[in-house]
Amino acid sequence: MTKEKARARRDHLQQMRTQQKRKERRAALLMWGAGGLIIVVLVGVVGFYLVNQARQTSLDAVTSVKYDAGQHVWNAVTYKETPPVGGEHNNYWQQCAVYDKPIHSEHAVHSMEHGAVWITYRPDLPKAQVDKLKEVASSTGQQDYLLMSPFPNLPSPVVVSSWGHQLKLDNPEDPKLGAFIKRYQNGADTPEPGALCGGEDAITTTADQAPLPPEPTGQEQQPPMETLAPSPSQSQQ
Repeated sequence: MTKEKARARRDHLQQMRTQQKRKERRAALLMWGAGGLIIVVLVGVVGFYLVNQARQTSLDAVTSVKYDAGQHVWNAVTYKETPPVGGEHNNYWQQCAVYDKPIHSEHAVHSMEHGAVWITYRPDLPKAQVDKLKEVASSTGQQDYLLMSPFPNLPSPVVVSSWGHQLKLDNPEDPKLGAFIKRYQNGADTPEPGALCGGEDAITTTADQAPLPPEPTGQEQQPPMETLAPSPSQSQQ
């Protein structure tokens, strides 16, 4: 093989190697570009989900008021809010549970003083939506600190309340309902944290089943003594 042919062969091989490297670089760039695009898309999807989730569970619409605690009375109370979120209330609290008929607000307010959340709904709310509310009530937060009952003349189909806080909702499936329960049930504004929302002295009747209890007179039994719920360690003993 002459020198010219050998040089031509070397030049041809060098060109092939150069072309191969270019192809490899293009393939690498395409691969990294596609990977980067996928990452950008994933970040965008996750970001959209988080922003949308935050918007759906935002509690910016919650209204808040201040009420002094411990205002126990025996008479019926006229409340400013519908339903009430605090103020004077009966000496007896309502057993935290789901009720199919209205309960006395004076008992419910006392339960909220103990940390309960009260879900109220219009009596004409369709059964399917009431069932959805019951599903939320039985699966969110602490059931022993949750009240649910119909309430006439509500300003919206569903209203959820705690001591000093309230949120109006149009849809029982609104995720804000669960977010409200989680934030305000036994929340920072609970006047008597740890107090029972049940027990022997709790009221278990609805408003049509029994009137507000009368004020004790003479040697009659005195008002109930509020007790704290047992701690987890105590309840396991």
